[in-house]
Amino acid sequence: MLSARSLFQEILEDDESFALFCSIAASGESQGGWENGRIAALVPNSERALASKITRHGADEDKHGRIFNALMKKRGLEPVPVPPETDYTMLLEKNGIGLPHEKLKSDEPLTVQDIVAYLSHSRVTEQRASEQMELLRRHFADHPDIGRAVRMISDDEDNHLAYCHEELLRFAYAGHGRAIQRTLRECALAEIRIYRDVSLAVMDHMGRILGWPRAKSALLAAGIHAVYAYERCAGWRRMVSLRMPERRDALGGPATTAPGFA
Repeated sequence: MLSARSLFQEILEDDESFALFCSIAASGESQGGWENGRIAALVPNSERALASKITRHGADEDKHGRIFNALMKKRGLEPVPVPPETDYTMLLEKNGIGLPHEKLKSDEPLTVQDIVAYLSHSRVTEQRASEQMELLRRHFADHPDIGRAVRMISDDEDNHLAYCHEELLRFAYAGHGRAIQRTLRECALAEIRIYRDVSLAVMDHMGRILGWPRAKSALLAAGIHAVYAYERCAGWRRMVSLRMPERRDALGGPATTAPGFA
């Protein structure tokens, strides 16, 4: 039976596919850590209170990158080059999701509008991250090798999503509501397209590594296209709604460590 659990089990059991999976994940998390660190350093004076939460967000992303690298090291594997077509974070930036790296590399303070855009983009991408980790948690929370890492990262992603909701609502109440909704919609529609393309690319690489028959690869590709069709029609709306989260001030404290992960 073709299922998310069986697919990931195949990837997990093969060293080459597992190294590619972890390398892709570690690269994206590390990039997110750098971006959040730069944004925290450039927060405008009027929003300095937000800087510590953005720093915490970046520290969490860095931690996740270290965790994925540690999972490879535990199996005696080395990181492998990330194929450009599977680099979700890079493709998001190239398509205007997230603040431009040229801006982040400068020392010019960001504007409040930049922070609103950053939070709007994060709200969309953290929705995806939270859902992906929840899927892995559902199937592998008790796995002896990756279970602890999955639970830890899933908790963090839920915190990140809650933080985005709470801060965006604060900005909406301050008069930025229209800009937030416009940015959320634009970002969501772009993200679902990029996610489709990256998913197809990742499955293509995994299929070659694992020797999947053509029929299996075609079925997986059809499933990815079906998910995109649903998201393009209506599913994107879950990425643009805002509600006050149960987890209030989710990033209000120091970043948690990852004991046991070098």
